[in-house]
Amino acid sequence: MSTRTVRLISRLTAATAAMAIGGAVILPAPPASAAGRNGKCESGEFCLYFNSNTKGSLSDFTGSVADYGAKQPKCFEFKSRGAGKGKCVKNHAASVWNRSKKTVRVYYNSNYRGTYQDIKAGAKANLKPGLKNQNASHRIGSPPPNKCKTDGTNTKLPTSILVYRVGLKRVERVSFKYYVKNVLPNEWITSWPRESLRAGAMAVKSYGWYWALHSNRKTRWGQCFDVYDNTNSQVYRPGSAKASTSAAVDATWGKRMTRGGKIFQAQYCANTTACGAWVPGNWMSQTGSRDKARAGWGYVRILKSYYRNIVIS
Repeated sequence: MSTRTVRLISRLTAATAAMAIGGAVILPAPPASAAGRNGKCESGEFCLYFNSNTKGSLSDFTGSVADYGAKQPKCFEFKSRGAGKGKCVKNHAASVWNRSKKTVRVYYNSNYRGTYQDIKAGAKANLKPGLKNQNASHRIGSPPPNKCKTDGTNTKLPTSILVYRVGLKRVERVSFKYYVKNVLPNEWITSWPRESLRAGAMAVKSYGWYWALHSNRKTRWGQCFDVYDNTNSQVYRPGSAKASTSAAVDATWGKRMTRGGKIFQAQYCANTTACGAWVPGNWMSQTGSRDKARAGWGYVRILKSYYRNIVIS
């Protein structure tokens, strides 16, 4: 995909979001568990040791922990006798013993993010360089089922899309229609003629649909996503939907844009010279769509004037 760095409308910094935002759901980490911790590495537990080779003080766990905590009295500490007793586990573990019946994944960052090391059931291991004394969370059992795959096809709209909120450093699963309605007003001027907005609605929808079907992107901590929330994809701002642009989305929702029977990756830019990656036949001019709409063109005619060999059905 070519990055589109020149856009029609200036952007605002995304606001801090809560756990659920409109049509978005943040992909959450499982709750931590710390029951039965007594400083003994017993059957069914996962244990972290202060020194290599399962030496020194240990800290035992019966469940996943998203953040060990960095300071007393709120951190998980090494509990048994030996070197390191009383120190916080976070960034101080050197080895592990997995006495649970499931693989345990130890992470560099809190909330099960960053580089990691898998410890098989029953195994003892030293943490690898990059994790030794740099551990922040662990998950017992397999990560949640892979939620990367869309339920959309070339003939069926996806019900949702995975959006990487770059500034917030997280991925949100967003209702697909909510996503389109909260992209269009950030890519098209909301006061432009109806047919220009409808052309834009088709382009925004088709672009997102394409990447829901084809994306293999991952964040640096390994979480999959379909689109960025910025000009690397399309600008998505939750809660930004406007009446005029939402009406355009609703009016065209039952239509799809294909090339060769497959959803078309509809790219667009402010004009024909603003984006260096412009390829005639694959890109649409946003201001051009406005001018054509003012001249009385319908949205289908506008789209076909820019996108070569497309079918709208």
